Amino acid sequence: MTVMGKQNPLDRRTEGLGFGPFRQHLVNSSWEAVKELSKLGLNSDVEVELRILQLPVDYREVKQRVTRIWEGLQPQLSVHIGLDASAKAIVLEQCAKNRGYRDADIWGFRPARGECLPDGPEVIASEVSMKAVSKRVAVEGVEVTFSRDAGRYVCDYTYYLSLHHGNGCAVLIHVPPLSRWLPASLLGKALQVIIQAMLEELRKPNLEAWFAENSTAAIPAQGNQLGDCFREN
Repeated sequence: MTVMGKQNPLDRRTEGLGFGPFRQHLVNSSWEAVKELSKLGLNSDVEVELRILQLPVDYREVKQRVTRIWEGLQPQLSVHIGLDASAKAIVLEQCAKNRGYRDADIWGFRPARGECLPDGPEVIASEVSMKAVSKRVAVEGVEVTFSRDAGRYVCDYTYYLSLHHGNGCAVLIHVPPLSRWLPASLLGKALQVIIQAMLEELRKPNLEAWFAENSTAAIPAQGNQLGDCFREN
């Protein structure tokens, strides 16, 4: 998971977190990829603080931790990274579901009534357009696509809670298992490119608003040429 702190839109602060072992997956590629990302950093042109943490595949524990993250850090963006054992590509998940969590976690626990939050909305979508990001990024040797069904397991559950607490300012990236053709180093590089694109995607309206507020005196009478540049996409 990556967290970007609330601050001037030209500054960024991030925290990286993947999931631990579960079922037959004694090595979780999401965590291995996050560790590689921590070595690379986000390759940004502004100062970035990157910290990594690991979440257990445990419904009750992630519920507590996600709540603490949003109440304590009040992040601007939270990016979750999980393993999809059946995936052949990196999948950017657009939304999360409230109900249907019937599979047990590593402790054999299932959420009551199979739901994240009683009376919560059935679906919460991210403020980041996964379709737009998937079209923007290109990493040699890795396909990047997007989805509207994150799978109804702990990743999806965590994502829903984060979207709820963050008013849609969260994303989930599913990565395939590690393989000879898809090592952790390549996944880490892909995450670097994808998260950078997500930050830029989220940053656009903030930057436009910031310049509108802080550059009024410099706007020519015939039009805001600077603002027009930010609206070209």
